[in-house]
Formats: sequence, C-alpha cells, structure tokens
Amino acid sequence: LLKGLSDDQTVSVIRAFTYFSHLANLAEDRHHIRRRAVHERAGNEQEGSIDVALSRLRWAGISPKMIANTLAHSYLSPVLTAHPTEVQRKSILDAERDIARLLTQRDEIKTRAVGVDPRKDMLTPRELASNEALLRARVLQLWQTRLVRSSKLQVEDEIDNALSYYEPTFLREIPAIYANLEHELGQAHVHSFLRMGHWIGGDRDGNPNVGAHTMVMALGRQAEVALRHYLTEVHLMGAELSVSDLLVGCSPEMRRLADSSPDTSEHRKDEPYRRALTGMYARLAATLQALTGTEAARHAVAPQNPYASAADFLADLQTIDASLNAHHGQALAQQRLRPLIRAVEVFGFHLATLDLRQSSDKHEEVIAELLATARVESQYSKLDEMAKRALLLRLLGDARPLRVVGVDYSARTQSELAVFETARQMRQRYGHEAIRHYIISHTETVSDLLEVLLLQKEVG
Repeated sequence: LLKGLSDDQTVSVIRAFTYFSHLANLAEDRHHIRRRAVHERAGNEQEGSIDVALSRLRWAGISPKMIANTLAHSYLSPVLTAHPTEVQRKSILDAERDIARLLTQRDEIKTRAVGVDPRKDMLTPRELASNEALLRARVLQLWQTRLVRSSKLQVEDEIDNALSYYEPTFLREIPAIYANLEHELGQAHVHSFLRMGHWIGGDRDGNPNVGAHTMVMALGRQAEVALRHYLTEVHLMGAELSVSDLLVGCSPEMRRLADSSPDTSEHRKDEPYRRALTGMYARLAATLQALTGTEAARHAVAPQNPYASAADFLADLQTIDASLNAHHGQALAQQRLRPLIRAVEVFGFHLATLDLRQSSDKHEEVIAELLATARVESQYSKLDEMAKRALLLRLLGDARPLRVVGVDYSARTQSELAVFETARQMRQRYGHEAIRHYIISHTETVSDLLEVLLLQKEVG
C-alpha cells in the first residue's frame, strides 16, 4: 500500500500519522490526569507525587521542621537549554496547548452534568457542541499549518519560544507547588529553593551567534515577561481588594503605603489597599519602561518612581499581606496575593537565572593574548599546569588590570571580555540572581577555572 503512494500522498500520510501521534499523546495525558483525580477523590496517593514523598518522609520519622530546614539550604533549578535543531513551530505548540485546554474543559462539562444523576451522562448540549466545534477548528488548524520550520531558528526565536512557557506554566504553577508543600508541612514556611534557569542567550560554546548582545536581549525579554505578569496580578488585585477603611482598619505601615500613592481619587479615599496598589502599578509600569523600554497596558496614573529592586516591590506586597492578616483579611490574601509574593521571591525582575557557558580553550586563548600584550608571559599556552596555576594565582592577587590602553585586541578577546563586562552590568541591573553560574565546558585542570576567575577580575 505504501509503495504505491505518490510523493505528495506520502507526505500527507506522514503528516497525518504525526498529528495522530501528537493528538493521541494529548488524550493520554488527559486520561492520566483524569485517573489521578479519581484516585485522589478515593483517598489514594499517586506514585511520584509530593504527597507520597512527604508520606514516606513522615513514615521514616523525619519531621516537617527538619524537611523545611533542609529545603532552606537547597537549590534546585531546572534549566531550559537552547535547541538549534528544534523544528517544531510555536504555532503548532500553541494549537496543541489549546486542544489540551479544550479537553480539560470537556471533562469539566461532563463531570458537572454527570453530577446531576450518576446513572445518566446528562451533557449540556450547547456547551458540548461549542467545545467540539472549537476542537475541530484547532485540529483543522494543525492540519493546514506547516509542521516544520522552513528556516533555522535565530537566538531571539529560541528565547521567545522558551519564554512562551512561563505565563501558562512556571509563573503560576511554581507558586502553587510551594503552597502545596507548606500546606502538607503544616504551614511551615518553605524557603524558595526551586527556581528556573536558562542557557538560551548565554551559551556561546560552539555558537558564534551568542555573545554580549544576546545576553542583554535574553534578560530584557525575561524581565518583560516577569513584570507584565506582576502588572496583571496587581491590576486584578486592585479590583478584589475593595476593603473600606470605614469598615475595617489597616496597619500604620499600610496607611503610609496608601498615602504615598499618587492616586488621589475621591472614590477611593477610604480604600487604602486600592490606593496602594494603584501606586504600586505605576511604579511597576515605570520599572518596565526603565528595564525593557516597553509600555504597560493600562495607566490609572502615569508611570513614576520605578522600583530599584524586586526586593522593594516584595516589601510593599508583604506590607499588604501583614495588614490583611492583622485585620481579618487572611482569606483575601490567599487567592492572589500569596502566589504573587512567592512569584516575586522566585522570579524577581529577572525571571530566570541566565547561565553563561564557554569552552575552556577559548578562555585560554584570551588569557594568552592579554598576557603576551601586557609583556607578562609571551608563551602562556606552552607552560605546564603548575606554572600556569602559579602565574594565575599571582595575577589574581594583583590589583592592576592586564589590558593595555589603546591596543587593538583580536575579535575573540574583545568579544569574550564584552561578555564578562556585560554580565557585571546585568547583575547590577536585574539583581545577582540574574547571572549566578558560569559553566566551563571541557574543563580538565585547575587553571581552566583560574582563567575564568582572572577574566572576571579584569572587568571588576
């Protein structure tokens, strides 16, 4: 049968089976979620879940306090890496994500209808028909969309692709994981040990398109994703926290925060939380402008007084939280404020740590050129390991820089030094969590590490 197909028919069959496999995976994922929900309703814990892990720790006699103390000294960072060979398009991923959402919605429609009478599958015809029409449209979209890329991904494409996962997943689900952990541990505070990392825009090992400019681009785009999420949440929280000072008091710190807001509307005069959040939104909008050069979607008051750091924004949120807790408003803090506080603790203004990566031989080339030009050592690469170590350690203890003013260094040396200089600037701009790891591939000796330390010293 297959041998008799024309080239065009063959391509159609390949595409059909590819999409069949993708759709079957989505259905299977939904089935696993459905089955897990059934088990949880029956009181059965699922293998691989946080609940099972904590149950085993309790069975082993490990207390919640000991678990919390261990996590306080832990650091776990899933890292999204660049994939130059990735050919699946964002259009395909978005359509499949939409199909997964529609399958979830379909289950909810059926569950709600079945709840009327367990013996009957009394579906809501209009809702189900609408859901099916949308499913058909998304599957048709897949069929009529080109499956693979016709051109190679650029670094900026890779950055945008990776960041597209944050709003629907990490920004919302990671705070939910922490909330679940704290609930299971009896409300013991859990340190923010789980954070996100990237190599995209910072991994220049074998990729000549990655350098200082891609680092700036990646961190700017990351900051925009984080700040736009915070802006949305602060806006929604402003609608929810309509608490009146005439009915419930607030803390002195909360009143000062509200009074510092540029919101002078008579309609909100007795609503300290709303006034404070309007001011915080204006500060976030100004921060977005300062860090990314882009504009916020809404402006109740003009952007002004940008936050110097994510810690300052976090302090304002904690002021609101403390005031609500002290004035019978705990339930108001649970839904949006607490997840936002956790998101700011985890993602800051940088969203994810950008890991820098380069091969050790490239560092050696740069060090050799700097040393030769400064007339410190003309044959650095020919030195044995112990001689290299001794020289590098001596130079690390010397306050003087190696670079000679006015010398036109090679493109490699200029590019590598620009990366280190930019890394220092980015840490100052977005916080030290923005860049905290430097990965040296093909590391074989101690001097491979000392060379990178010396390059870091060279740029301050």
